[in-house]
Amino acid sequence: MAKVSIKPLADRVLIEAAAAEEKTAGGIIIPDTAKEKPQKGTVVAVGPGKKDEPMTVKVGDKVLYGKYAGTEITIDGDNYLIMRESDIVAII
Repeated sequence: MAKVSIKPLADRVLIEAAAAEEKTAGGIIIPDTAKEKPQKGTVVAVGPGKKDEPMTVKVGDKVLYGKYAGTEITIDGDNYLIMRESDIVAII
């Protein structure tokens, strides 16, 4: 997990997405054009939360999120997703 110099605001979190699967369970190699967008990742930075809603995730948590959740951003050459905590569906 990389150290980043960005601080999300309100109820937003910064997530480093897990790598997409390279092979199927049967051993078939998946080409880049057919890879599914990962739906899990690691929380890298957490905002302070809203006034009446404290944050439930913390840095280092492994999470599942919606397929189309978040906005992709690049920081120092690394790709991340920034999303609201409500877009996270589970901590794993």
